[in-house]
Amino acid sequence: MDPLETRELVEKSPTDSSKKDDCQSSETCSRTNPLYILMEPFQWLQMLSSQLNPTFIFGVVVVYGFSQGLSGSFFKVVTDYYWKDVQKVQPSAVQLYMGLYYIPWVMKPIWGLFTDVFPVRGYKRRPYFIVAGVLGCASALMIALLGKVPIAVALSCLIGITAGVAIADVTIDACIAKNSIEIRALAPDMQSLCGFCSSLGALIGYSSSGFFVHHLGPQVSLVLLAVPPALLIVLGFVIYEVRSTSLQSEKKKAVEGLQIALRGMSKTIKLPQVWKPSLYMYLSLALSISTHEGHFYWYTDPKAGPAFSQEFVGIIYAVGALASIAGVLIYQKALKNCPFRSLILYAQLLYGMSGMLDLTFVLRWNLALGIPDYFFVIAEECVTRIISRIRWMPMIVLSTRLCPLGIEGTFFALLMCIDSLGALSSKWGGGVLLHLFHVTRTDFTNLWLVILIRNFLRFATLGLIFLVPRGDQADSLIPSDILTANSAASLDDDGLELVPVKETSEEVQLLIDEK
Repeated sequence: MDPLETRELVEKSPTDSSKKDDCQSSETCSRTNPLYILMEPFQWLQMLSSQLNPTFIFGVVVVYGFSQGLSGSFFKVVTDYYWKDVQKVQPSAVQLYMGLYYIPWVMKPIWGLFTDVFPVRGYKRRPYFIVAGVLGCASALMIALLGKVPIAVALSCLIGITAGVAIADVTIDACIAKNSIEIRALAPDMQSLCGFCSSLGALIGYSSSGFFVHHLGPQVSLVLLAVPPALLIVLGFVIYEVRSTSLQSEKKKAVEGLQIALRGMSKTIKLPQVWKPSLYMYLSLALSISTHEGHFYWYTDPKAGPAFSQEFVGIIYAVGALASIAGVLIYQKALKNCPFRSLILYAQLLYGMSGMLDLTFVLRWNLALGIPDYFFVIAEECVTRIISRIRWMPMIVLSTRLCPLGIEGTFFALLMCIDSLGALSSKWGGGVLLHLFHVTRTDFTNLWLVILIRNFLRFATLGLIFLVPRGDQADSLIPSDILTANSAASLDDDGLELVPVKETSEEVQLLIDEK
């Protein structure tokens, strides 16, 4: 290289460097621009839609946003008032009834088996969305329009509503689990989408529930629970699914598929890297006993408690739903790449500490500190919901990591069944404690002691953290030969086309890095 060329390169170098600095500074400015921040969620949804089938995204919105989020939050508030004001039962009894709501969720492996190995007229997913919608609609209309019915009939209808939600949930979860295995880089994003839709739906449900209970009463308000199941019926007709043409061999394939699924589940659940985190998820839920009904009756009691109105109870939960969205954003932005064990450890520690806020409120220490009830309960709900969401999301991602390809729907349903058993144990354990300590509709003298025991059990769960794997959230936690074996044994590839087959996980990761 002659001296002239060398001089030209030296002269160009500062200019190129300054251009690069300008590009970086302009990119930084654009990221801090309010318009960019406002458009970022839509760009994120566009990215997901480009990598996943748009009808799958619609399915997540319907199931998690409407069926679980909106319907679940509305169901929670309206049924609380239904048991309290219409049926007039004790809080400990309501806790036991609420435990029965989880029976359809405990049966998720059965629904998973149906969706994986028992297609209807060549479709694996569509018919089950329709069945879930019909069951939910019929149950909601029955309890709303028949007037006051015996407790057994009312409980059956409410269980029917939750059964519709559970069947739809396991059907869409099969799709999510399959995508999480095939495109690992998008697993946290899909869980963030589920969490965001669920929290947004819950925000709408909680915000409107108090208004409807106040103006329509809890009995009539139950009729609105028929709307989300109707959307599930629509989803069953519009979601994209390739129909199998070999209808004559469906019965034979179903039997073979059932045997394959059972063998795969038995083989997988025996792995230490599977049963240990599964055991932790169950115990972490079961030991955190629920005292919700004791709180609710105390909230609304005009003598012993702060006597919150129906509208304000809805507002409390609505603010909590907003806090859940904040928890999803915190997880998505800062925590989705953290190792499982470290993240769950600190989340559980914060979860135990947040329980002390309940104790402070019930003992009315907030008034001694000069903090009004209305302000304190909102702050408490925000803190608890954010921590609960951050604690829950890595456990869901961990569950997807434990699913073998080919029976992902069935096995994920099994893991969610374990979680539902934990929630059921939590409800019944709380109901037993409320009964033993004589917390009734009007006597809340020992409610603080029940909360103290609950908080102690939350901290005790930290001793089980060794059951959680140390791996990152993008790691494969089960042997690849199990994935390969179950994938090869899979009946066929005629299920939902959830992602374009030409995309690889490396390409998706590159798109995410560019974003």
